Amino acid sequence: MNKTLLAEFTAREGAQDEVTRLISEYAEKVRKEDGNLAFDVYTKASRPRAFWIFEVYRDEDAFQAHLKAPYGGPFNTALTPLIEEDASVLTFLDPVT
Repeated sequence: MNKTLLAEFTAREGAQDEVTRLISEYAEKVRKEDGNLAFDVYTKASRPRAFWIFEVYRDEDAFQAHLKAPYGGPFNTALTPLIEEDASVLTFLDPVT
């Protein structure tokens, strides 16, 4: 079964461009992972500092491999001081049908 989630965070005032650069570079790497099926980055139309990332992995093993990727830690270390939350807020999703 696919592992699907929504990651959310809000760029601090003045940090939106840097966050956009970081998440864009990170997305390129994640999309190349064998088990990644989607990594779509959005900002909220009415609040452009609010980022939403829709992620889909082939299964739990692919998601765990994603978490262990060598570029994940450095990305999160660089992102954390640029966002309002302590870390990305993750919401795991299940299909309705």
